[in-house]
Amino acid sequence: MQARRPKITVVGAGNVGASVAQYAVERELGDVVLIDVIEGVPQGKALDLAQAGPIHRYDSTLIGSNRYDESANSDIVIITAGMARKPGMTRDDLLFKNAEIVGSVVDEVVRRSRNAILILVTNPLDAMVQLAWRKSGFPPQRVLGMAGILDSARFRTFIAHELEVSVENVTAFVLGGHGDTMVPLPRYSTVAGIPITDLLPPDRIEALVKRTRDGGAEIVSLLKTGSAYYAPAASTVEMVEAIVKDKKKILPCAAYLDGQYGVRGLYVGVPVKLGRAGVEQVIEIRLTPEEQAAFQKSAAAVRELVDKLKL
Repeated sequence: MQARRPKITVVGAGNVGASVAQYAVERELGDVVLIDVIEGVPQGKALDLAQAGPIHRYDSTLIGSNRYDESANSDIVIITAGMARKPGMTRDDLLFKNAEIVGSVVDEVVRRSRNAILILVTNPLDAMVQLAWRKSGFPPQRVLGMAGILDSARFRTFIAHELEVSVENVTAFVLGGHGDTMVPLPRYSTVAGIPITDLLPPDRIEALVKRTRDGGAEIVSLLKTGSAYYAPAASTVEMVEAIVKDKKKILPCAAYLDGQYGVRGLYVGVPVKLGRAGVEQVIEIRLTPEEQAAFQKSAAAVRELVDKLKL
């Protein structure tokens, strides 16, 4: 008898959600259920993606729905639903509106998929993960957020362009909250194993760090309507792949800290080992006093949002 393919539910069929569905089926990671409140949109996008199957050679089943019943017994649920940031909006402006949306989504999902792993993409990211964990009652290793992979990918892109090398040669580390207080770590960012601190002068590194911090806002200002979606979706699907294939891959994600890095009871971006069980280990790296101070400042900014939501 054929083993069941992993079931991946994506809540929110906007640009990010639809791109997540596309990348997931193109990699044949599982069957996908696309859920959205707007009638016809998830159904239309699922049908369109299904019809790309013969060309891209995937056999994944795609279902679009305005209800949650089709999501029952999902292995992974990705929550992208929420308002996108508009020009001039801070991530904090989104806080209460998106907390309301995410809270109701989590209630619906948990009722039908008690053993799922939840991946949050909705901003402000770290606070939304904390909310989803509280609402779901799930163990913290099964609730995590996508941010660090995206921030690191942006940093890697800028480093590769600066040095005119392949992005495949570049690794980069970004810790902390997803926002203005994120902590890119140049010491741990390398090109073919060589730290970028050996390859670039401090002022160029600082310029790349600043551009990474402003990465989302730069795209928002260019698009005028809407925000980034290709790279956020690709980052999310890298997490999905690590989980469904039990890869034990070390990736930066928003994970629950219970004393690591001097932070307790809070979701913040750190490197973790991702596998079938979700977050299987939080990887602690040695930070300089300056890096630790920047990380604590970032965690404090996350804590402030969480406190606003009274979590």
